[in-house]
Amino acid sequence: MALTVGSKAPEFTANDQDGKPVKLADFKGKKLVLYFYPKDQTPGCTAEACNLRDNYKELQKQGYEVLGVSSDDVKSHQKFIAKEKLPFRLLADTDKSVHEKFGTWVEKSMYGRKYMGTARVTFIINEKGIIEEIIEKVDTKNHAAQILSGPSPAPVVSKAPVKAAKTIKKVAKKVDKKTAVKKIAKKK
Repeated sequence: MALTVGSKAPEFTANDQDGKPVKLADFKGKKLVLYFYPKDQTPGCTAEACNLRDNYKELQKQGYEVLGVSSDDVKSHQKFIAKEKLPFRLLADTDKSVHEKFGTWVEKSMYGRKYMGTARVTFIINEKGIIEEIIEKVDTKNHAAQILSGPSPAPVVSKAPVKAAKTIKKVAKKVDKKTAVKKIAKKK
């Protein structure tokens, strides 16, 4: 079953970079940014992590906790956190159980070669454990702004085109009447 906005986030347990177990239940009453990324210390993943790091205080001020999830191990996460001075925890989902629950372990393709890997997706989970937003098109260099801007509102259907069409019809009728009057006047 694919997760959607409004779904209850699946319970999970995974070890953080220090080997300490972290559960979704630990965040009850808090807003959680649960972001899945492919690999520690790669260009896109580093850009994303650093953008979240640079905006971490603002995210916390808005009530968010941040957890990164990849299939890298604890040692890899420790190095990544130390090198980039990340203030949030990274989960070592080496058995991919959290990925499976969130549907982020997917088939990918590069240069015609198919392989399994992590989809870069972020889930915004509210205080009650409900998914409020799913960001599937992550802008790695501006990810915090995507999170802080909140879910995209439903598109508003503008009545302007309808009004414009009515105005055009009225003007066309007036033009037709004037043209008809001119033609009749010329005939006389």
